Amino acid sequence: MANTKQNKKVLIRIENLKQYFPLKKKSLFAEQLYVRANDDVSLDIYEGETLGLVGESGCGKSTLGRTLLQLYKQTDGRTIYYGRDLDEIAPQYVVYTLKKS
Repeated sequence: MANTKQNKKVLIRIENLKQYFPLKKKSLFAEQLYVRANDDVSLDIYEGETLGLVGESGCGKSTLGRTLLQLYKQTDGRTIYYGRDLDEIAPQYVVYTLKKS
């Protein structure tokens, strides 16, 4: 029996998420360089689903989780929780909602 996602609500939608960390400049006039921990990540997690991330050490798995939990401010992209953009929600509300879930 095929599992259809048509009947399920999207719990979290991630669109083009980017998480970059600046590297220390070698001089005042040097170009700013970045470590690209997550670059253009997009996915949907539906109600009742469990997500597992697998990858090599240092590939950005923990950074993605921390960014989704708003522990890091994402560099770019959108994270939508039950249809609400997390950038538009007060951080305290995000923590309250996640604890309630």
